[in-house]
Amino acid sequence: MKYLLDTHTWIWWNMHPKKLSLKVRTLLSTPKRYEELLLSAISPWEFSKLLEKGRLGISCSPEEWLSEALEMSKLRLVPLTPTIAYRSTSLPQPLNGDPADQIIVATAREENATILTKDAEILCYTHARSLW
Repeated sequence: MKYLLDTHTWIWWNMHPKKLSLKVRTLLSTPKRYEELLLSAISPWEFSKLLEKGRLGISCSPEEWLSEALEMSKLRLVPLTPTIAYRSTSLPQPLNGDPADQIIVATAREENATILTKDAEILCYTHARSLW
């Protein structure tokens, strides 16, 4: 099974794993439970925007944090391809208008992956698989 990390899931796993649900924390701590972890290329950008806005603090350089956070077992960074970009704008409704969420959902659909997220709107979205 492939899982795509929502941005907050990726950040929390690397900073505050106890914020994750027990189910997600157990899954991520046991790499043999998944085939591959995916991260949308939009997530490092979202992380950087949180730093820029002062909504997140780290004790090292952003480049160092990103480098270490991308070293998760079986993690693959999924680029924002033209296909994903287009499909993020033509998702079945209803889905919120957050472009990053749309890109994450389109990436999961393109990769046939389940999204690991606490986001209630994504969890209720019937056109993509999600888990918390």
